[in-house]
This record gives sequence, structure tokens and C-alpha cells, in this order.
Amino acid sequence: MFIAAWIRYAGTASSLSSDKKFALLLLAQILLAFGQPWFQVLGPKYSELWFDLKGRTTATTLIALSNPVGSAVGHLVAPFCPTVRSSVLILAIATTVLLPSALLIQKAPPIPPTYAGSQPSQPPSQVLRAFLGNSRQGEAVMTLRERTDAVIITLAFGSLVAAFTAISVLLAQAIKPYGYDSDVAGIMGAVSILSGVIGAIIASPIFDRYLTHHLGLASKIIVPMLSACYIAFIWVVREDNTAGLYVVLVLMGIGSFTLLPIALEMGCEITRSPEVSSAVLWSVGNLFTLVFITVMDHLRDDSPAANPPSNMRKAFIFQASFVAACTIFILGLKAKQTRREMDAQMQHERGVEERS
Repeated sequence: MFIAAWIRYAGTASSLSSDKKFALLLLAQILLAFGQPWFQVLGPKYSELWFDLKGRTTATTLIALSNPVGSAVGHLVAPFCPTVRSSVLILAIATTVLLPSALLIQKAPPIPPTYAGSQPSQPPSQVLRAFLGNSRQGEAVMTLRERTDAVIITLAFGSLVAAFTAISVLLAQAIKPYGYDSDVAGIMGAVSILSGVIGAIIASPIFDRYLTHHLGLASKIIVPMLSACYIAFIWVVREDNTAGLYVVLVLMGIGSFTLLPIALEMGCEITRSPEVSSAVLWSVGNLFTLVFITVMDHLRDDSPAANPPSNMRKAFIFQASFVAACTIFILGLKAKQTRREMDAQMQHERGVEERS
């Protein structure tokens, strides 16, 4: 990512031709595309290795939120940069300053805080066999209920990540026909993300301390709330409705970011493999994001009869329909927290042995 940032900056040089600028931009984006998923995938495993039952969700939250926090900072800083070149330079300098911190990351703690943290993760092939119901002797087994929950979580996670990302990417284009400029859209996007970050940071310790066994119930409450927000968004995007847009976007941010670590942790609970579950969830989320943005862009109304011209009302309906479908699926979620139950049992047995 450090190399990609400076290549991206080199691509803004005025002395380069358009083709060379595009080539450097493409190379930088490819490098970023390889680097970023590592942080997404390794977050739940890092929290499993280093944190106990009262801190695991919070740790997953902080790691998962690092990407949207950076996005929010970008939304806020970009409008104040006089040129694209200066904004890219700020990014490159920030990446350089943060680079040495990567050297401080250790592989594992001397003493694992939980039973799960002391066990090696299952390889992807073993998780796949368990999901297909073809586990070999001595391998972990997934029940039919767990496999069903895995599908529900994956579809819901992918749809909700895609919906929120699509809103963030297309917000400026979506509200421009109604008289809102790009600066207002940037501030709205940043407020939505920052409110979500604050909400998730407040909620995650509560889940760790008091709602640790109720992640599935939390999902059944949050997802319908998000569904209502996306349905409401169809009508709040109109002229002179800044307050309504802010309210809906803030609620979207809080619900989406609070649900993010919950979904990642439930994936780990069901598969007992943090790396595989988070990789699958983020892969599906990124794939759905590509589909959402492409479809929503094509649903833009550029017809002569469009009122206002280039409005995205049909795109909002498509998006809300997907999120509403998630609500139906999520009601069938059981989300038995097998990993946490095993950790709690082993912790109890160890405590009994130490007292005896």
C-alpha cells in the first residue's frame, strides 16, 4: 500500500502523457487491491489470537472500522485540497508515516487468552468439506443448521455491504439532480460513516460484556431497521430535504457499522475458521458491491421524460428490494455460537482445575 500510494502520486505528474498517467493509476489500484483484503481477512483471526471473550467483538470492530474511517477522512479532506495531486500527496505521506507501525505487530501472544486462540485454524479445504457435509474422520463437522446459517449470513452480509458501499459511491450522483452539489454529498457521506463508526465503537463493548450470547438476536433487530432506512431513502431523496437525508444516512451508518463486526464474529462462530469465514464474507460483499454499483448505474433514468433528469429512483428501489429480502432471510437465523460456548466451557474447566 505504501508503494501503491507513491505510484499513484507519480501518476499525477503534469509532465506525463495521459496514457502513462492511466498506466500508473492502474498499477497503483492493482497493488491496493492486493493489499487491502489482507487487513479485512486477518482482523477476526487477530482478535481471536489476542483477546478473550470480553474483548473479541470490540477488537474485531476496531480492525474492521479502519477502512471506513479512512474513507470518511478522505471524504472530509478531499474537498479542502486545491488539486487532485495535493490530495494524493497527503495520502502518500500518511501511508509513509504509518508504515513503521507494521513492524510492531507480533505473530501471537505468549499465552493464548482462549481455547480457540490456542488452536490452529482449519484450512480452507477442510472448511469446504464441512460445509458440503463431507468431513473426514477427525475433522470438524458443520451441522445442517450451521450450514444454513452460513448461507444466510453470507447473503445478508454481501447485500448490506454492497448496499451501503453503493450509497457511498453513488451518493453525489444520486442527489445532484435535486440540487445538491458534490461538497454537500461528501459531507453527508462522511457524517454517515463517522456516525456509524461512533455507534459501532459504543455498541461493541456492550455486546462483549452484556449481549455476548445474543448476536443472532441483534441481527434480527438491526437488519429490519436497515431495511426501513433503504426503503425510506427512495422518498427522502428530493429537493430541499437536507435534514431528512442526514437522518436516514446517519441511521444507515449506525446500523451498518454496528452489524459489521457482529456478522464477522458470527461467521467465525459457525465455521470455527476466522480466516476462511471473513475471506468468504468480504469476497461476497465485494462481488455484490460490483453488481450493485453496475446495476444501479444502468438504472439511472436518462430518458426525455425523466423528472428530474438523470434521477436514480429505480436504482433506489432495486437496492431497497435486496435489503428487504435480507430481512426475510435473517429471521430464519439461529446463529448458535459454538466457538464461544467451547471457549467458555474450557475457561470454566481450567478455573475448576486451578481451584482444586
